[in-house]
This record gives sequence, structure tokens and C-alpha cells, in this order.
Amino acid sequence: MAMRAKKVQPAKTEAIESAKKTFEGYNDFIFTDYRGLTVEQISALRGKLREKDSQFKVVKNNFAKIAFDSLKIENVSEFLKGPTAIAMAKEDSNDIAKVLFDFAKEVPALSVKAGYIGKEIYDVAKMEAYSKIPGKKELIAMLMSAINGPARKLAATLKAYAEKKEKDGGAAVEAAKSGAPEEASGAAPSEAAAPKAEPAENAAPAAEAPKAEGAAPAAETAAT
Repeated sequence: MAMRAKKVQPAKTEAIESAKKTFEGYNDFIFTDYRGLTVEQISALRGKLREKDSQFKVVKNNFAKIAFDSLKIENVSEFLKGPTAIAMAKEDSNDIAKVLFDFAKEVPALSVKAGYIGKEIYDVAKMEAYSKIPGKKELIAMLMSAINGPARKLAATLKAYAEKKEKDGGAAVEAAKSGAPEEASGAAPSEAAAPKAEPAENAAPAAEAPKAEGAAPAAETAAT
């Protein structure tokens, strides 16, 4: 029996060190009960979490307790009871929580126990509320959309104005080439362009006023 104990001890130490090394790479931890999940379901959940740069790891409770204690992560021992799998997050742990709660809606066998978030303990209710908060990346995307919205609208307006000016300028050039008057200028046509009225052919000469019969010339009347 003593020889067997010596063989087990190095393996136990190695398992604890492995768990510690894994935990060191993450900031937040979400403890779940995976009892009843199939191997396929666990693999599917791991794939979803891997997309969020997260691991979903099953560690023996005793080994996990020792590893967390060595990392000065306290008050998590009560969650390390029964079949426990730990989802680990480097950042945006609310996104990780959302993945877990969404998966639990489809597969009720999974349940969230609690979380160690920002060095604080979150119970189930607080974890669920936390999962509904937009993550940092999502907030940045929302902010950039709000900032860029007016800028995109202004850019579209300026582009439309520039295209209109270019179109109007091209029309003016074509008009100048063809010799057509520019409507926009409002200038009256030149006198040279206006046709001159020609006298009508065979027009009768202006009629002379008739002389009154019997009227003496003005000079003779004055002499008498």
C-alpha cells in the first residue's frame, strides 16, 4: 500500500500543477454543473466557448480547490462540489456567461452555479443579469457606429454635391462647344444674333397729302 501511495502522489501533484497553470492564464471563472450532458454536447459547448477565447475544463474538485488556493482565489470551494466544469475567461466574461445561459436553454442538463468575476463572487441571479450586459467589444462597436453615422451621412452628401457639380460643369462645356446659349446665364441674345426685318417687296410708297382745290399758294395770298 505504501508503494502505491508513492506512485499516486506524483500524479496528484502533477494534476494540481497542471490545473494551476491553466487557471493562471484567465481572470474570471464560471462554475457549472454538467451532470447529464453527453460527450457530443460538451464538445459542442467547448466549440462555442473556444470562439470566445474561453476554455471549458473539468477538473477534480479537490485538485481545483488546491490550485485556486495557491492562486489566492478565495471563496470558490463551495462551488466545487459534484460534477463541476469551469468556464474560464480572459476578458468579456459576460459574453462567456451568455453562451452558457443560452446553451442551458437548449440543453437544460447544464446549469450555472456561480461565478468569480473581477475578484468578486456572483450568484446565479447576478450571473444571469451580468450575461445580458453588452461586452466591451460590442460596446466599442456600438460607439463607433454612433460616431461614424453622421460622418457617413456627411460624406454621402458631399459626394452627391460633388457629382452634381461635375455633371453641371460637363453640361456647360458641351453647351459651349455646340454654340448653344447657356440657359443658366440668363443673358439676352446679342443683337447680331437677332434677325433684321427686311422691307416688304412691292410695298406702296407713302401717300402724299392732297392739296386743297382752289387754294392759293401761301406766297401769293400774302402779297395781296
